[in-house]
Amino acid sequence: MSLEIVILAAGQGTRMRSAVPKVLHPVAGRAMLGHVIDRARELSPLAIHVVIGHGGEAVRQKLAADDLNFIVQEEQLGTGHAVAQALPYLSADRVLILYGDVPLIETATLQRLLEQVNNDQLALLTVELADPTGYGRILRDERGEVYAIVEHKDATDVQRAICEGNTGILAVPGVRLGDWLSRLSNSNAQGEYYLTDVIAMAVGDGLRVATAQPEDAMEVQGANDRKQLADLERHYQWRAAQRLMTQGVTLMDPARFDVRGQVHAGRDVTIDVNVILSGTVVIEDNVEIGPNCVIHNSTLKRGAIIKANSHLNGAIVGEGADVGPFARLRPGSVLEANVHVGNFVELKNAHLNEGSKAGHLSYLGDAVLGRNCNVGAGTITCNYDGANKHRTTIGDDVFIGSNSALVAPVSLGDGVTTAAGSTITEDVPAHALALGRARQVMKNDWERPSKKK
Repeated sequence: MSLEIVILAAGQGTRMRSAVPKVLHPVAGRAMLGHVIDRARELSPLAIHVVIGHGGEAVRQKLAADDLNFIVQEEQLGTGHAVAQALPYLSADRVLILYGDVPLIETATLQRLLEQVNNDQLALLTVELADPTGYGRILRDERGEVYAIVEHKDATDVQRAICEGNTGILAVPGVRLGDWLSRLSNSNAQGEYYLTDVIAMAVGDGLRVATAQPEDAMEVQGANDRKQLADLERHYQWRAAQRLMTQGVTLMDPARFDVRGQVHAGRDVTIDVNVILSGTVVIEDNVEIGPNCVIHNSTLKRGAIIKANSHLNGAIVGEGADVGPFARLRPGSVLEANVHVGNFVELKNAHLNEGSKAGHLSYLGDAVLGRNCNVGAGTITCNYDGANKHRTTIGDDVFIGSNSALVAPVSLGDGVTTAAGSTITEDVPAHALALGRARQVMKNDWERPSKKK
């Protein structure tokens, strides 16, 4: 049966106390609505319709994609009214209704819900809660069949004692939806058109209401304020940590570890505290990551070691290579096997071949280093002339003396040595010693200037 998905994302979120639309507030570095869209895509629908309202243009700009149809709800008159805005675009056999501020919903949960929908049956996602305050309550008859939902504000004391709450996530036969929405009334405490009233209408029309529940109640938790947003963040990170540990990753403290993207990890990986992994990060077997590291869109090959307080962005770290502490690898940094990049070394668009070392206090930008090179402290490649970037090419077995400045474009052949403190502006042939510094002058018996009394 064909499927279309409607995501309700028009709410203002006044309790966030923010100029940012509620659904754009991030969980794990991605807008809440972005997470919901990702889950919707995994269900392979014919179309995804996003109903926007407050801050709608910002939502559209942030998340625009070819497979999304944004629909504006000019007035926010309730969830039923919001779904009605999408009606002219719907033609599928089944319609799934999701919420843009419920980012932890799992695809498997939605699949279980959708399996129960047909022309004679709709499916409702419910949740058992110790304290369901604020949730609509599921009303069941003596046979246990759902016959209605009552909103918390409209519920009696007896109904409020019910612990089965409505999540709002609903899957319905598409052919029935238009009729039900046209019959909604706003005669309730809020003066809104409740989507939940569809349940009683369906029962009245002879349909059965099937239910499903999430394995984890936090899947259906929304965020109406900053505290709830923080709760979602921590739960997302807890789930991410559980998945990685299942795959063979040791987390020194799962509560002090954040994933903000996709992580693909091998076995016997060790990650210390306060590490942030974002974008797409690939970690092969036996990698060690020290505390306080930030790693974005990078690949760490087998046996690599990333020491404390290092920042990697768009880098590839080869087998057995070690980085840090306090190293920064910027986009285009490639370290081959057994390369060492030490403390306070910065690389950008630099390729260091096997066995080369830059121990400390250096900048290598737009550079290629051959095998088994040694870069002394304080070395820089002067790659930018104020308008254009230029390349430094260094052969195998090169020794760069401390405090050398290599003014690009420049090339150093195999086996070259540069004397400490040299400024190299011309190409150096293989196995030569290059000196580019002022001659030392000494004045004996020099009297140091002193202040006049």
